[in-house]
Amino acid sequence: MTGAPRDPWARLGTWTPARIALGRAGASLPTHEVLSFALAHARARDAVHACLDLAALASDLKLLGLTSVEASSMARDRVTYLRRPDLGRQLDHASQDRLTVHRGDGCDLVVLIGDGLSATAVAANAVPLMSALLPLLRKLELKLGAVVIAQNARVALGDAVGVSLGARLVAVLIGERPGLSAADSLSVYLTYAPRAGRTDAERNCISNIRADGLTPEAAAINLSWLISAAMEMKLTGVILKDRSVAVRATSEHLAGQGK
Repeated sequence: MTGAPRDPWARLGTWTPARIALGRAGASLPTHEVLSFALAHARARDAVHACLDLAALASDLKLLGLTSVEASSMARDRVTYLRRPDLGRQLDHASQDRLTVHRGDGCDLVVLIGDGLSATAVAANAVPLMSALLPLLRKLELKLGAVVIAQNARVALGDAVGVSLGARLVAVLIGERPGLSAADSLSVYLTYAPRAGRTDAERNCISNIRADGLTPEAAAINLSWLISAAMEMKLTGVILKDRSVAVRATSEHLAGQGK
């Protein structure tokens, strides 16, 4: 006599971190699934409220040979930041004055690292991404401005930072809104000719940057391709299609061959 038929969902569940094939205990979920959900929810809440260690991040960037400057949005605390997204898109006055000192003659690219909705993601992935990106930027021979580290930042804060530093392009590295399968995902938003009023349709986004998603090394290849294309086409957004997959595939193939 054969045993009970295998649940076809069980095999599908091995291919995704999404909550499928959870099983059941009577009319309820198994205890371990209930506890797993509670843990994921707690990690997501912690990521939203975590504080970015500015000094540690600045120190790590210095080891990469990068100058950094701190900035803050108009959202003075985390509660205000969560309730008033508009304030997270604006630089406070002290930050504007601080960035003006670093403006000089402007630059091709400025990188803003902002906590966003997951300082956990920034702490885990921002420096590895910058480490992988720098050699690619050197090949593009771009003038890189000071890296800006911002608290209580929304994506559009990059527009204000770009204007303050006279940048042709701004790349915003920011923590994504955490979900129940990942609380440490980083996103990058790239904007050509940043200015107040830019919409998300005028940006390119690379998302799910983390060890179990798009690795920092792969994201760096995507981003460098988009930066090069944006400088050539003088735009970003829905018109600029990411065609870096072939470049990344070639790079991964050569890495696999030890070249």
